[in-house]
Formats: sequence, structure tokens, C-alpha cells
Amino acid sequence: MELLIIRHGDPDYTIDSLTKKGWKEAEYLSEKLVKMDIKDFYVSPLGRARDTASCTLKKLNREAVVCPWLREFNPRIHRPDVTDRKMIAWDWLPQDWTRVPEFYDYDSWWKADVFQEADVKEEYDWVTENFDKVLEEHGYVREKNYYRVEKANKDKLAFFCHFGLGCVLLSHLLHISPMILWHHFVAAPSSVTSLITEERREGIALFRMRNYGDVSHLYAKGEEPAFAARFCETFDDPIQRHD
Repeated sequence: MELLIIRHGDPDYTIDSLTKKGWKEAEYLSEKLVKMDIKDFYVSPLGRARDTASCTLKKLNREAVVCPWLREFNPRIHRPDVTDRKMIAWDWLPQDWTRVPEFYDYDSWWKADVFQEADVKEEYDWVTENFDKVLEEHGYVREKNYYRVEKANKDKLAFFCHFGLGCVLLSHLLHISPMILWHHFVAAPSSVTSLITEERREGIALFRMRNYGDVSHLYAKGEEPAFAARFCETFDDPIQRHD
């Protein structure tokens, strides 16, 4: 079975939709996805993800299952460098998060003191448990750190969601602390991450990631990927995003 984790197109967060560029990205993405024989579609309830999915769904005359747990991962904490308000839990300065040993451990990342003030672990579990329910419906049942195959298949499932949430899904599938994924990886808007099962012994499967953040559909059209989710390459760059 193959899983496609798809980030929404270039976002306009002020209206929870897409920019003009984002709509273009969604259209180019749809031209790729309609050729892939996707069995089922799942989408975040947020507008920017639903709008991205709409271009593909309209072409196929299909509908997606709207999943509340596919919304952006949104627990709020007091980040060490910001004391006057709460921030999303997964966007830290490197000099702060890299000092916390737990953040590098798949089994302990959520035990860090700062995460105890919010429902970080509870929301992570809510997301991954519902994700596993979908996989179980398609024949793959979570057994600790692998999947028991009850009905082997080569179905493709597409999940239209968000960068932070996508990292949570990858963390669960690949047994990696999400803090590493949130800060060392970046999936550009409209990018596609692909994971596929390997069943080397009958009845036991793992998901192997074979593409991360693929934007070949943009390059095929001569479209430069959007910058959203990245920060400035150099601090003295006056144009790229600073915080």
C-alpha cells in the first residue's frame, strides 16, 4: 500500500485559503494526481487543504473524507524565547530546542518540561490513533512499531494536510521524534511525500519513504516552489522570511 502525504498549496493564512500562486500549484498537482489511481482521499477540515484537494477531486468527480485530526498540529506553549504569549509547539529557535536531549528521542520527546503545559502528547496520540484506524480499515494493523498485514494490497491513499501535521504522521510511521522532522525537514507547498509498504515476511509490513516533498509537478511547468515554511537562508537577506 502507498500513502501520499500532501501539503496544501501556497497559503493565504488571512483567509485560510490559497494565494494566486497556491491555486496554480494545486492545479499542477491535480494533473499529476489524477493519473495515479488513488483509491481514497482524506483531507483536513481547514480551507487551504480543502481548496488544494478540490482541484483533483473535481477532475475525478470524487469526494474526500474530511478528518478533523488532519488539521494543522496546533498545541500552544510558552516557547523559551517568547514569554508574552503562547506559540505553536513545533517552531523553535535552534539554540533552544537542540539543548533538550529528550527532543532527539522518539520515545521521550514529549516528556520535555515545556510540553507539559499543553496537550502536545494527547494531540499527537489523537492524530496517530485516528491515522492508524484508517490504515486498519485498509488492511494494515499497528503492532507496536510495525504493521500486521490482514489484507495485503497495493492501494494508494492520499492525505491532504499541513507541514506540521505531516511531520507527525511521518514521525509515527518512521519512529523519529517529530522535533527532528519539524526543524530539519521542509515540505514545500503542494509537495507530495510517498511511503510504501514492504512485506519482506508474510504478514509483517513497514512503511518505507521513497519520496519526500516531491515538487516535480511544479518544475514540469516551470513553476518555482513557494517559500512557505522556510526561513531566511542567510540572516542578512532582506527579502526572505525572518521571525
